[in-house]
Amino acid sequence: MCLCIPSKICAFHDEEGLVTVDTLGVQRQICTQLISEPLAIGDYLLIHVGFAISKLNHEEAQESLTEYRSMLDNMSAEDAQALFN
Repeated sequence: MCLCIPSKICAFHDEEGLVTVDTLGVQRQICTQLISEPLAIGDYLLIHVGFAISKLNHEEAQESLTEYRSMLDNMSAEDAQALFN
C-alpha cells in the first residue's frame, strides 16, 4: 500500500537526481529523475518506492499533511511507526 505522503526537499546531492526529503520527520534519499520540472529546496514531492512521481504545490501539500497529522494523532504510536517501516 502506498500512502503518498507529501515529502519536502531538504537537500540536493552531488549524484544527479538524488535529494534528501523529509516525510513527517523521517528523512531519506530519493531519486528525482522521473520529474521533468525544476526542483528547489522546500518543494514537495509524492514518492513511490524511492522515486519522486509528482511535484505538489505548497497548498496541496499542506492540506494533505494536515490530514495525515490528524490521522496519526488518532493512532497508537506502534501503528503510526509501522507506516514508516
